[in-house]
Amino acid sequence: MSVPFRIGVMQLTMEPLDEMLASARAMDEAGIDTVWLAEAYPWWRKHQMEPRGATVVSALLARETKRLTIGWGIISPFTRHPIQVAMDARIVQEAAGPGRFLLGFGTSKIFLNNARMQTRKTLGPMRDAVSIVRGVLGGDAYQYEGETWSADVPAQDANAHAPREVPPVYVAATAPKMQALAGEIGDGCLTPSITTPAFVRYTVGNVAAEIDIGCTVVASIHATDRDLGRDGAREIAGMYLANKVQNIQGSADVLLDLADIEEAEIRPVAEAMEEGGRLAAKAKVSDTLLDKCKPIAGTPTDCIEAIEEYRDAGCTHIMLELWGDDRPGQIRLFGEQVLPHFRT
Repeated sequence: MSVPFRIGVMQLTMEPLDEMLASARAMDEAGIDTVWLAEAYPWWRKHQMEPRGATVVSALLARETKRLTIGWGIISPFTRHPIQVAMDARIVQEAAGPGRFLLGFGTSKIFLNNARMQTRKTLGPMRDAVSIVRGVLGGDAYQYEGETWSADVPAQDANAHAPREVPPVYVAATAPKMQALAGEIGDGCLTPSITTPAFVRYTVGNVAAEIDIGCTVVASIHATDRDLGRDGAREIAGMYLANKVQNIQGSADVLLDLADIEEAEIRPVAEAMEEGGRLAAKAKVSDTLLDKCKPIAGTPTDCIEAIEEYRDAGCTHIMLELWGDDRPGQIRLFGEQVLPHFRT
């Protein structure tokens, strides 16, 4: 059975709560399939943004919407024991109702840097986390002895007033071994920002399983003006390219390598971000560099063509990293002029 094609939005949790709630309501009304909460890490505090916990925000978004599916994209099991993750998941399930929650795990190495919790082991902990969260949410008595985490949880009482479904569990992955693990144990695999169609094909080959391939793509839209429609994507691309510099440690980054982006091209972006903030970084993102990031941006026609390219590469779940002015208006425009093209 083939995986259905969906279009969602990746919501960064470093924005004011009222703005996130307004965007979620707009997504719900526009027919967007999913909203994914990307848990921001403290690095963003240097750039006038405050990180907020995705698990709390997701429950609030669930209450503010009626049909929109809520996803964690992602939270790190290193910051919450998987039993605690299951407890937080139950809250979102209660707030959203049946079938409206997706649980995404990822290592989040930058977050671990901020917390001074770095680890060299990621595959074993991820296997533990996925096993435990499913075991706890399954409701039966559950015991598990893992490499990093273990669990000993009694069965859910038959009279307990609580959801009983186990949500789909996604694994965020960039490296081939983690992507292979996602194919083995996950319901889906989530890719990071600056994903390109070339990276989608790379991911599909590593996952080697028929699961949901969710791809985070920088995005923005304007009804008639292509340059204005690319403006927000240019800004969010600058923010992430600048952030990417601190992750490169003596070897080529596979995301950048497959996008044909060299470290020398993004150093000026990172320097501008440190010295002048995100608008200064945006100014350093040339048309050529933005094109290499393969944004879903421009007019509705441009966005449709870009989404088709991602779908043809093997992406089954677009996650628009939407940025720029009037995002509720952009969301409505996606709903009115882009989504109908992909509905059967």
